[in-house]
Amino acid sequence: MLKTAAYAAQNAHSPLAPFSIDRREPGPDDVLIDILYCGVCHSDIHQARDEWGGSIFPMVPGHEIVGRVAKVGANVQTFKAGDAVGVGCFVDSCRECAQCKAGEEQYCDQGMTGTYNAKERGNGAPTYGGYSTRITVDQAYVLRIPESIPLDRAAPLLCAGITTYSPLRHYGVKAGDELAVVGLGGLGHMAVKLAVAMGARVTVLSTSESKREASLELGAHAFAATRDKDTFKRLARSFDFVIDTVSGEHDYNAYLSLLKVDGTMVLLGVPEKPAPVAAGALIMQRRKLGGSLIGGIRETQEMLDFCAQHGVASDIELIGIESINEAYERMLKGDVRYRFVIDIASLDKAV
Repeated sequence: MLKTAAYAAQNAHSPLAPFSIDRREPGPDDVLIDILYCGVCHSDIHQARDEWGGSIFPMVPGHEIVGRVAKVGANVQTFKAGDAVGVGCFVDSCRECAQCKAGEEQYCDQGMTGTYNAKERGNGAPTYGGYSTRITVDQAYVLRIPESIPLDRAAPLLCAGITTYSPLRHYGVKAGDELAVVGLGGLGHMAVKLAVAMGARVTVLSTSESKREASLELGAHAFAATRDKDTFKRLARSFDFVIDTVSGEHDYNAYLSLLKVDGTMVLLGVPEKPAPVAAGALIMQRRKLGGSLIGGIRETQEMLDFCAQHGVASDIELIGIESINEAYERMLKGDVRYRFVIDIASLDKAV
């Protein structure tokens, strides 16, 4: 086993602090990765504080991992030492169900194996994430990072990027479509960038008028403040798609009213309480309400290549690991543009 420096939460109420974990030596199909950067996802907070239930402690969060290959197993042909690679939200799946065979491992019948806060298939050992200096992953779940994407800005693509890219592709967003993005956080800013790169005309919808300038800087074509009651009347039946990234409570029916006939609203955020949906909001204009969860390995690689082709990367604030607890509190206040990324080089100095 490989002793590895990390940062962990010991329980749901403790701050993250230095911790030592064991990584397995790479087997024939494994890739050992020296981690350089790890993005900080809002789900890290939920899981480290056991807000969704079932958290496994001690917990090393982090599923937006970028680094370089340190060593590969005998059967690995695709990667070699020194390659820039990434690991996203999961590190295994059953590989046998229809979804896995279709390259949609995120919907595995048996459940994907999370990069952290999960149990490894076979031995039941807990998985540990990217707030650490290295990780060993089966080659089938490793992604190649294109050279043109800065490695620190590539990290959030492995969650925020694919979470927004997958529904844009699945639901068929194309050049010329009118698309609204609800919320301008880690997910929302990526939805804007990706949809603009696909040729859609993008409007950002936010409760905060202060997001107007930032929205336009990201490439959005328009902005509307949803605290203004006139906004929903003015924009009624304006959009082919609404991408909803908000996890706070809000009225789905109001946003459904913004769709044209046959329009589609896709939910990416997860509000704490179920939200009522009026049948008439769907029936009267033959609208559709759907959802989406990250993407499979094949589609995530497609997303990375698309980002490289179109010059898309996440907007980040780079931090040292010693600032992670402060970063969590700032995230809860919405005080980040738009994703924190940990410089893992700081971990060696912190332990």
